[in-house]
Amino acid sequence: MLSVIAALSANILVAISKFVGFILSGSAAMLNESIHSVVDCSNQILLLVGDKQARKPASALHPFGQARAKYFYSVIVAMLLFFGGGALGTMEAMQKLFHPAHTIENTWLVLGILVVGMVIEGSSLTIAFKEIKQLNVDHLPLFKFLKESRHSEIIIIFAEDSCAIIGLLLAFVGTGLSHITGDGVYDALAGVLIGVLLCLAALFLAREFYSLLIGESGVKRDLDKMKVSFKREDIARLIDLKTIHLSPTDILLAAKVEIKQDASTRPSEIINDIERHIRADFPQYKIYIYIEEDRYQEHYQDHGLQPADVVQE
Repeated sequence: MLSVIAALSANILVAISKFVGFILSGSAAMLNESIHSVVDCSNQILLLVGDKQARKPASALHPFGQARAKYFYSVIVAMLLFFGGGALGTMEAMQKLFHPAHTIENTWLVLGILVVGMVIEGSSLTIAFKEIKQLNVDHLPLFKFLKESRHSEIIIIFAEDSCAIIGLLLAFVGTGLSHITGDGVYDALAGVLIGVLLCLAALFLAREFYSLLIGESGVKRDLDKMKVSFKREDIARLIDLKTIHLSPTDILLAAKVEIKQDASTRPSEIINDIERHIRADFPQYKIYIYIEEDRYQEHYQDHGLQPADVVQE
């Protein structure tokens, strides 16, 4: 959550400076950027609330805890705040775009505030990149990592900070062109583009968080490592293995195994040993493990099991 706290601190400072700039200039792009920063502040507050909710212990009503609260609040951030902020900002900028009396005052002050905002947002984005580097242990390309990551917070912060930098650049260019030409249409057009940018970011995030909220399996690297724990002399076949992320660090694992009939160890001891190995291999996760003993039958394929992928060699 370090990147969330850093982004919240940065956005509070930037939001205050942008509102001062809008009041003194009347810039449509600056108004849109002000709305953007308020939206971002609300985002981080919601993420912190979601993190606190996710830490609540398991109960009779929520036997696996409330770890998915992070994904729920991430969906709210994506749709209500990102999309709402983008749509509101676009409408405000469109009014200025078709308003013939739209002018900008104190242009140099506005440009100075935008430059300061770029520096602050750049610092927050740097922290996000550091956390991405720590999480991206497979050294995947950036966008592939973001697509496969189960960490909703880092996806939001990266999208936020990236949109903030791009939005500030658009506002800077629009304000500068309006100052040079004396035509406020460039400033208003920059405001429209910033709003559209937020809407596109909202759609991207909503798509990613929908998948996380519904439930995504463990990443391929983790699944391959888990299957190794079932490769034992006393296991005839790993009939099926299913996982689902309850949160970035909580996983539910369910498996069906066929234990050799001549195994010298009791089935319960074999299963317990497999569980110990899996937990030892993944100290970074809290794993709920349920392993069932069975005998493989051909009709299992009709029930969604994929034995061809997990047959013991």
